Amino acid sequence: MTDGAWSATRPGRTPREAATHCPYCALQCGMTLQEDDDGVTVLPRQFPTNRGGLCQKGWTAAELLDHPERLTSPLLRDPATGDLRPASWDDALGRIVTGIRAIQASAGRDAVAVFGGGGLTNEKAYALGKFARVALRTRHIDYNGRFCMSSAAAAGMRAFGVDRGLPFPLADLGRADTLLLVGANPAETMPPLMRWLTEQRRGGGRLIVVDPRLTATARQADLHLQPLPGTDLAVANSLLHIVLTEGWVDKAYVADRTAGFDAVRRSVAAWWPARAEQLSGVPVADLEATARALGTGGRVIILTARGAEQHAKGVDTVTAYVNLALALGLPGREGSGYGCLTGQGNGQGGREHGQKADQLPGYRRIDDPAAREHVAGVWGVPADDLPGPGVPALQLLDSLGTPGGPRALLVFGSNPVVSAPRASRIEGRLRDLDLLVVADLLLSETAALADVVLPTAQWAEEDGTMTNLEGRVLRRRALRPPPPDVRTDLAIIADLAARLSAAEETGTGPTAAATRFPSDPAAVFAELRRASAGGTADYAGISWERIDAADGVFWPCPTEDGPDTPRLFADRFGTPDGRARFHPVDHRPAAEEVCDAYPLHFTTGRVLAQYQSGTQTRRVDALRRAAGEAFVELHPDLAARLGIDDGDRVRVTSRRGELHAPARLSPGIRPDTVFAPFHWPGAARANSVTNDAVDPISGMPEFKICAVRVEKA
Repeated sequence: MTDGAWSATRPGRTPREAATHCPYCALQCGMTLQEDDDGVTVLPRQFPTNRGGLCQKGWTAAELLDHPERLTSPLLRDPATGDLRPASWDDALGRIVTGIRAIQASAGRDAVAVFGGGGLTNEKAYALGKFARVALRTRHIDYNGRFCMSSAAAAGMRAFGVDRGLPFPLADLGRADTLLLVGANPAETMPPLMRWLTEQRRGGGRLIVVDPRLTATARQADLHLQPLPGTDLAVANSLLHIVLTEGWVDKAYVADRTAGFDAVRRSVAAWWPARAEQLSGVPVADLEATARALGTGGRVIILTARGAEQHAKGVDTVTAYVNLALALGLPGREGSGYGCLTGQGNGQGGREHGQKADQLPGYRRIDDPAAREHVAGVWGVPADDLPGPGVPALQLLDSLGTPGGPRALLVFGSNPVVSAPRASRIEGRLRDLDLLVVADLLLSETAALADVVLPTAQWAEEDGTMTNLEGRVLRRRALRPPPPDVRTDLAIIADLAARLSAAEETGTGPTAAATRFPSDPAAVFAELRRASAGGTADYAGISWERIDAADGVFWPCPTEDGPDTPRLFADRFGTPDGRARFHPVDHRPAAEEVCDAYPLHFTTGRVLAQYQSGTQTRRVDALRRAAGEAFVELHPDLAARLGIDDGDRVRVTSRRGELHAPARLSPGIRPDTVFAPFHWPGAARANSVTNDAVDPISGMPEFKICAVRVEKA
C-alpha cells in the first residue's frame, strides 16, 4: 500500500489514501486513512502491534481534522480587552521574538523555558531540544513525559543501562506462561493490546493483575491482588522473599549476568508475607500463589505501568520488580523479561532525543563531555555553548514567574493546566509569566491562558516518525496538507530560530539559521540519525525507506546494512561490564498519609473513551457520549457511611484543592480508597487534588496517592 493509492476512483475526484498510525497511545496501531468528497475514513490496518484492531479513540481520530473548534490562524492577546484575537503569522512570531529578546536581555538566557510533549514525533522532539539549546541557549526544557515514564526510565537505566519500555517484541506477551501486570489497565488504556493477553490465556497462560481497583483488565485475570495504593514496593519485596525462601532463584543467571544480589537478598529477608499483608492488605495466600506462578511458570513476564510508577518512590518501586525479574533470570530470555507499558504515543522516542532536562539526542547525558562534543559537532556549535542540565518538569513549572525563575514559556503538545499535579498552583504560575506561547491544534485550557497561540498541523497532515512501546520506529504519513494558515511544529521552530538568529547582534542571518533548523521532517530525521549515532538509542541505521520495508525498525540500529534489535539483553546488558545491577530498595510511606481530617486514599487514572487531558477526545461526539463527564468512584460501604447515593454530586478535598463530580458506586474498589479520572478541567479537575511531592531520582510527581475527605456536595 502506498500513499496516493485508491481502490475505486471516480471521475472528478482526487481521492487520497495514507497508511499511518493512530495519534493516541504508545501502541501506535496501524491504520489507513482514506479521503474523498465525503470526508476522511479510518480503517484498521494489519500491523504487528494491533493486528487489524482499533479502539474507539482510533476509529474516531479523523473527526478532529475538520472540527469546528480547530485553530486555523494565530491568536494574539489584545492588551486592551484581554481577549485572544486572530493575527497574522508575522505579527504572532514577531511578538514572540520581541518578548524573548527583551526577557533574555534583562534576566538572562534561562529566563525563557520550553515545555514539550510525549505525543510529538521524533523529529519534533529532536528539533525542540535543539531549539532550546542552540537558538534560545536555555537550560530550561522538559516535557510532560516526565509525568509518565520517568520512574521506569530511571529504574531501567540503573539496572540495565538502557531504558526501552519493552525490551522485547509485544508478541512475547501472548506466549508467556505467567504474566504479572502491576498498576496497568490496558483494557481501557490500550484495548488492542488485550488481544495478546487473550492469546496468552488461551494458550494456558496465567494472568495476575495488581491494582487497587477491580478494573476491566483485572476482571480478566486469574488472580487479582488489590493492595493499598502506595504499597506495591512492599508487595514486590515480599514476592522476592518467597522466591528466595522456596529456592526459585535462578542462581546460574544471577552469578553469570548480574551484580549486587547479596545486598538485595539481605534487604528482602525482613519482608515475610505476613508483614506485607499487614501493610498492603494483600492476603498471604495470594502473595504465595503469585510467587509460585512466577517461580515455576516457565516463560514469565513482569510489566509495570503508571499505577506503580507515579509515586514519590516510583523509581524504587519499579526497581523492586526489576530485582524480582533478575532473581528469576527473566531479562534477555525469549518469551520472558521485565517491561514497562509506555503511555503517550511517542513517550519512548520523545524522551530519547533531547526534550528531557538532562539529555541530548540518542539518550546521551548532557553533562557528559563526549556526548556534548558529538552533538555540538552535528549542530555546528561549540560544545561550550550548550547549556547544562535543567530541572524536571514539575520543578520547572513551579518556578515560572517566581524570582529567579523563567519569565517566558513556550509549550508544544502539552496541557499542564489539566495534567500537572496541584494544577491550581501551576495554573497560577502560568498566569504570572510575562510571555506564554502555546502551539496546539485546539484551544486547550493552557492555550486559553496564552499571550500567543500558534495553530499546528495534525497527525494526518505531516510526515514523521514515532517510536512505540517496543522501541519500534514507525512512519507517520501525511494524508493531506494542513489548512492554509496552519503550520507544522517544525516550520514554527525553524521560523522562530531564523528570526531569533537575525535578531542577534552577532547573528549569522536568517538564511544560515533556517538551514540549521530545517522544516522538512526527512531532513530533520537525517540529522537526528547523525546526532544519535553511537548513543544508547542509536538510530543511525534507521532510514525512512528501511522502516517502510519492514513494519518499522527497532533501535538500537547503528548501521544501515546491519540488523536492528527487537530483543535486548540476549548476551549482555547496557552497563560497562555487561551485567545487570540489583539495587536494594525498601518500602516507605506515601508522602502524605491519611489522618482524621483526610481519612481516605485518593488515586487517579484513565477511562476507555478519553485520553490524557482530554483536549482532543472531549471534542469527539462519540467519545463524549461514551464518557461525557468525570466521576468519583467509591465503594458502596464507604458511600453508605457518608450518606452518598449513586449519582450524587460529591466533593473530594485534599490539602491542595478539591474536585466536584457525580459519585459512581463500585464494589470493585477498596473501601478505603476513592478514584477519579484525570481527563476533565474545571471543577472536575482531579489534579486540583493530587500531591506535588516528587520522586528524588526521576522527578515523578505522586499522582497515585494522597489523603482526602469526601462529602456530598
